[in-house]
Amino acid sequence: MPPCRVIFMGSPDFAVPCLEALCAHPELFNVVGVVSQPDRPAGRGRVLTPPPVKVFAVAHKLSVLQPIKMKAEATHQSLRELNPDVLVVAAYGRILPPAMLTLAPHGAINVHASLLPRHRGASPINHMLLAGDADVGVTIMRMEEGLDTGPIYATRALPTPKGATAQSLTTLLANVGAELLVTTLPKIVAGHITPQPQDHAQATFAPLLTKELGKLDFTKSATALERQVRAFFPWPSSYAFKGTQRVSITQVAVVPQVSGAPGEIVSADAQGIVVACGDGGLRLLQVQPEGKKAMPATAWLQGRGIAVGDKLG
Repeated sequence: MPPCRVIFMGSPDFAVPCLEALCAHPELFNVVGVVSQPDRPAGRGRVLTPPPVKVFAVAHKLSVLQPIKMKAEATHQSLRELNPDVLVVAAYGRILPPAMLTLAPHGAINVHASLLPRHRGASPINHMLLAGDADVGVTIMRMEEGLDTGPIYATRALPTPKGATAQSLTTLLANVGAELLVTTLPKIVAGHITPQPQDHAQATFAPLLTKELGKLDFTKSATALERQVRAFFPWPSSYAFKGTQRVSITQVAVVPQVSGAPGEIVSADAQGIVVACGDGGLRLLQVQPEGKKAMPATAWLQGRGIAVGDKLG
């Protein structure tokens, strides 16, 4: 059989290993086109920057499309002309219109970074960490019009790594997803797997994150806030205010028994700065005061930026 003709749709770093894995098996897959989001301004200089998937595709001389309007007939025609057998989607970042889901004979296959039906939506990795899930994983599913509601071809689960952040877990699951994709996709195309419907009653949702969600509420438990710090690293990041100064908090540890009002600095020494929470306390290990570089919390203390009795809110 000739290699399966694949249109790959993805944008961020998470999607790159999947595309790389497809390209690494030319005897199985022929990536006839790559669809990625448009270049966007990034960084302080707002320099127009291509998404990571496009960078990889261009470096490997793959045809790249960056449509502005997904429902435009011109977009659909461009994809039809590539004569794909299947669409593979990994964190593309836009909803596919119904006509695109049936554009290829084998439909659209999604690599989703959670164990569906848990954490449907745009930010599954962050929400897995926020919820304190004991296991994380990746799902290969057939896409339909609902949000991550399609039947499942394969999953791979693994224990949540201790101390994982959204950044480290994204890297891990991207590679797990790539491995699962290249072993599952040939079976899908050959008709050797029957996808199983999801149990919709067990579904949870992982909506888009906003910067405002990063604010730490010290009336919550220290355990919940420690999970938040890891779930929101590096974006949108967790933060608190000392007076009017915003302080990003990027690394913490839980202190089980602490007495003090929520947000109160109850100790500050060479071990770090301890903030009382609704239950327990947080030891701040790394911070970034507004307008400064990231630093150990002890450096913030030595610079007289914080002291016992001060309050974060």
